[in-house]
Amino acid sequence: MTVRFASGAVGVAALLAAGLAGPAQAVSYGTPTIALSAAYLSGAVGGVGDPTVNVTVGQSGADASSLAVSASASSRTSVAGTGDVTVTGAGAVRRLAVAARGRGHTDLTVKVTGLGGKTATKTLSYAASAAVQNPADARYLTGSADASAAVDVGGGYAVVADDESNVLRLYDRSRSGGPVKTWDFSSQLGVGKEVDIEAATRIGDTVYWTGSLGNNKDGEYKAPRNTVFTTTVSGSGAAAQLAYGRSYKKLREDLVAWDTANGNTYGFAAGTAQGEAPKQIDGFNVEGLEFAPGSTTTAYLGFRAPLAPAVRGGKALVVPVTNFDKVLSTGARAVFGAGIELDLGGLAVRDLRKNAAGQYLVLAGSWAADDNSDPYALFQWDGVPGHAPVKRADLPTTDPGGWEALVDVPDLTAPGARVQLITDSGSADLYGDGAEAKDLTHAEWKKARSAWFTL
Repeated sequence: MTVRFASGAVGVAALLAAGLAGPAQAVSYGTPTIALSAAYLSGAVGGVGDPTVNVTVGQSGADASSLAVSASASSRTSVAGTGDVTVTGAGAVRRLAVAARGRGHTDLTVKVTGLGGKTATKTLSYAASAAVQNPADARYLTGSADASAAVDVGGGYAVVADDESNVLRLYDRSRSGGPVKTWDFSSQLGVGKEVDIEAATRIGDTVYWTGSLGNNKDGEYKAPRNTVFTTTVSGSGAAAQLAYGRSYKKLREDLVAWDTANGNTYGFAAGTAQGEAPKQIDGFNVEGLEFAPGSTTTAYLGFRAPLAPAVRGGKALVVPVTNFDKVLSTGARAVFGAGIELDLGGLAVRDLRKNAAGQYLVLAGSWAADDNSDPYALFQWDGVPGHAPVKRADLPTTDPGGWEALVDVPDLTAPGARVQLITDSGSADLYGDGAEAKDLTHAEWKKARSAWFTL
């Protein structure tokens, strides 16, 4: 048979129609690709909503939805086995989740199987912390273990401070995982070391943050810790932004001078002396900050140490700064009101927060440096000097970490009012490997725990 072509190129289809093309060639597929959104992942035994990892896959010549993704345990199955890993989703991006069965570390092998039988793998290093009481009410804020203060910014989000760095982190309060945004104002503050942020409060769009004002754990004076500063909030929720405001770096000296002039009532000069550790019953360490009832000028400083002298029952100490707004806005030297002594059953102030109705909650805990086994409690107060606080709840002793931050205060008259607290877990051995959480190399393994409590 003779085949004639009028003009132009001849396509394969035409040749096939004419019966002149050879057998179809086999399709050649490339090696699959696989990438993890994080090489390290943490979870908790019994954890609800633990962080997950995105697995992105592809293969030249193939639709991503045709690729299979699986994961298997490649080391300690007592922490998580193959059956404890789930992969969901379709297309180029899948989501991998792990349900921990035991505390510790394990490696997981994540594999993509493509067309033509070709595969590729990645290793995911996983760490699980121990089970906690009421896991359904617990969430884990990763990226830092040393949460020390928190401020609500609306929309279910909060900015959380870290006492081991000057980084402020924005978290979704309802979810476990890393921060949505971060800010580090070290350069604006002119400091190279941590401010040791321990407390914060918000008035309008201004957030006030304070360092501990005390010596470091070795009793050495470190100037960055004597820092109070402000940030301005714009937007809310996930869209919240912070801008640096002003700072003041003489509040410690002002407090010592005031106490000295009043007969060394609280021993501030001795508590701040060289060699004095801050977290002892007669030490010097600020961990609470909130404004007085109905005021935008007078702020309360809540002290972890000292407790008021034993002759007055070892009460928790709150000192009013009557011109706190001017201290930050103009650099005016601080002016103080009479110290307020609160009977918290021998406990000290670990955080202090009020709501728009003027209802205060005091997070109370030990003044001691190593206090994981000591009690914690929440006390309700009206903010009025001379009025006694009332215990609303005993808190479970935390292992790991200690309760450190009150996010906000609900309506305390409402039945079933719930409050969210956050731990400082920096010195905790989260994974049973003997390492303190703050010293872990991978940010995904560092975490603080938040929990909701019903009052």
